[in-house]
This record gives sequence, structure tokens and C-alpha cells, in this order.
Amino acid sequence: MTKPLKVSIWRGGADGDYQSFEVPAKANQTVLDVVTWVQRHADATLAYRFACRVGMCGSCAMMVNGEPRWTCRSHVSSVIRDGQLKLAPLANLPVIRDLTVDMTPFFDKWQRAEARFHPSMTRRDEVPAIKPDTAARKAADAAVECINCGVCYAACDTVRWNSNYLGPAALNRAWTLVNDERDAGTRQRLAAVSGTGGCYNCHSHQSCQAYCPKALNPTRSIAGLKRAGLAAKP
Repeated sequence: MTKPLKVSIWRGGADGDYQSFEVPAKANQTVLDVVTWVQRHADATLAYRFACRVGMCGSCAMMVNGEPRWTCRSHVSSVIRDGQLKLAPLANLPVIRDLTVDMTPFFDKWQRAEARFHPSMTRRDEVPAIKPDTAARKAADAAVECINCGVCYAACDTVRWNSNYLGPAALNRAWTLVNDERDAGTRQRLAAVSGTGGCYNCHSHQSCQAYCPKALNPTRSIAGLKRAGLAAKP
């Protein structure tokens, strides 16, 4: 018989505490499997998020033994320490309850970074062909697969120190749009990301790149914004 897993799960709000559970150990068990077992068999009031269970939506992200991860893609065997798991809500975001966080500050910073498409044409205009081998298109393609899971935001030390910092995801998205020749918002976008809490606050620790489940490198995107912002200055 395999010994049960010892699991500590954050309960309550920001002023909550950890609660201990014993969960049956199984082959190929994911961290999300563990959380689901607790909710279904030990405490039905446990709050957490998940959707696809196959690494497509990112909604199951949480802190696993102090590191931000997608729990559906994290096997217990690869993250367990001394036979124990410690699960908490994503760092750097307000806790709603238990393992759920309020993502509002994360998405508000996307708006502050002008990380949204500004059309340059009307629906009556013919859509131009975008050549895939241009430098701008390659730069955008290298960063465009972000699914807004918040893992990089939770991993970022600068966000932890500076609540005004826009964060790696918002800046990464801004960089893809700077390189989109169909977009008409580059001037205001560079002004937005060069101001208070913008790209120049990044210390290039690369925690975002180290933890990104999509293997993106927001630090590289932020470096591109720094160069573009300096080049745009009169």
C-alpha cells in the first residue's frame, strides 16, 4: 500500500491559514487530481478554479510548494517535497477564498498597457496579407501564445515589490501589438508602457520565462519594448 499524500491547502481569505488533508496516492496523479479529491471527498466547501484539465485554459493555476504552476499539468511525483504538498492561491493577486484569486488587477493592467488591438482599417477595407518571414511578424509570433493564466505575474518579484508594475503578461501582449503592422496604437502604447510601472521597472530576473507553461519569454518582449520606447523618444 502506498502511503497517503500529506497535503496542506490554504483556506479562507488573505488572513486564512493552511488546513491539512490526507489524500490517497495514485499513479500519474496530478496536483489538480489531489485538489479535486479533497473537494469531492473531504470538504465540499473548498473553492478553486479549473476548466479544461488538459493545459489549454490556465484557470487551474495556483502556488504548488511555493511555485506557480498549472495544476492539471503538474504531476505529484515531480513536485512533491518530503512526501508533502503545500497548495496556495496565486501570489501577487487578492485572495477571494481558498485557492481562488481575483484576476481583476491582472487584467486592469492589460488595459493600462494599451495591450489591446487598435484597428487601422474599417471592415470595408481589404485585409492586407501579412508576410510570415518579416522580423516584426517573427517577434510577434514568438510571444503571441499567452493564454492569460497569471503564472508569470505570480512569479514576478517586481510585481511583488511594486504593485504599480504592469507585469510580464500585459507587457508581453503590448510587444506583440507593437509588431503588428495592422495596429494603429503604437504611439499611445509605447507612452503607456514607458510610464509609471512600465517596462523600465523590469529587473530582468526572468522568473516569468522560467515558469511560463507555454515556454514564452516575456523578459525578451519587455526588452524589446525598452528599445522601442527609447527609439520613439524625440
